[in-house]
Amino acid sequence: MRLALLYFGVFLGSGAILLIVMIAFYQGASVSSPVDPGAVPPAHPAPGSPGAPGSFEEGRNDSELGQLLAAAGFALAFMAVVSLVLGWLVPGRFLRTLRTVTTSARQISATNLHERLDLPGPEDELKELGDTFDDLLARLERSFEFERRFVANASHELRTPLATMRASLDVAMAKPGPLHPQTVTLAGRIRHELDHVDRLLEGFLALARAQHAPVADESTLALGAVAAAAIRHRADVIADLDLRVDQEPSPQARVRGSETLLSRLVENVIDNAVTHNRPGGWIRVRTAARGAGALLVVENGGPVLAQDDLAELTQPFRRLGADRTGSDRGSGLGLSIVDAIAEVHGGTLDLHALPDGGLRVTVTLPLTQTDVDASAAIGVDA
Repeated sequence: MRLALLYFGVFLGSGAILLIVMIAFYQGASVSSPVDPGAVPPAHPAPGSPGAPGSFEEGRNDSELGQLLAAAGFALAFMAVVSLVLGWLVPGRFLRTLRTVTTSARQISATNLHERLDLPGPEDELKELGDTFDDLLARLERSFEFERRFVANASHELRTPLATMRASLDVAMAKPGPLHPQTVTLAGRIRHELDHVDRLLEGFLALARAQHAPVADESTLALGAVAAAAIRHRADVIADLDLRVDQEPSPQARVRGSETLLSRLVENVIDNAVTHNRPGGWIRVRTAARGAGALLVVENGGPVLAQDDLAELTQPFRRLGADRTGSDRGSGLGLSIVDAIAEVHGGTLDLHALPDGGLRVTVTLPLTQTDVDASAAIGVDA
């Protein structure tokens, strides 16, 4: 619109200047006439003579000037409209390429860096811009792929020495004869650390898998049922901490994606609410369908957190609060994995600090297409 108005203003201004110059030349040509150098001009032209006021020639000149102004004004108005239309169409044709680049840049994320613009057309500035953007995506794709492979390979390779260390420890502790109490205590601490490192490696593998598009085991899941299974899995810890769990499942909150990754997402959210809670505290789990999205909302009691600091919880190995910093509960990857899984499924993760202490975790995922169509049909019938 700005370009169209700019072209319109430039054309209108140049047309007006051209019209003024044309009128000035016409008036200068009409008042000038051949003069005899030897003749003496009369002091007062005779009435009706050429050049006298009210003469036929002066009336004809005025009539021609009026017709010229009318024709020029109509032509200027017509071409002004044409220039406005062309000023809208021509820039729109060239800006279409920029819209393609903008739309692609918004849609491309860490999970689909393999996509390219591949802009058609001549080798101009816009084509060069698209090719530069494709080169940037290629470099980012190589960097992300190297990082994912490194994390996955390192995690797999470290499992072997950990298993060897665990087996050696079990063999040493199984030797006949009494063992020194300090040896037993040291073996327990080593086994505890080995378990912690094992969980950490499992988190690395889950994070690496979550950063790939989920296509291997795609299926439709009910978030309420997955949340109930995750709570049952943590029943012993919930009982030890004497936590009160309230569940509000919704059968309409169904999503489609990787069963392994989505189950891990729900388990991590529930595990975060259990691990970072207080003895005798509470947990509230709710699933719902809202518009085209399925919601998983998990709230838990706990210490008061600052809202501005919650963004750090989605970063690996970031913890908040006295019970999170320096604690061996969790690996610091739980919500990072949740955020990655939600992103590859087209969803979002939102963290909100509760006024009385604790945290509200809201995961929004796209509803299955059948549920969206059913919701639309209900809305039409209503």
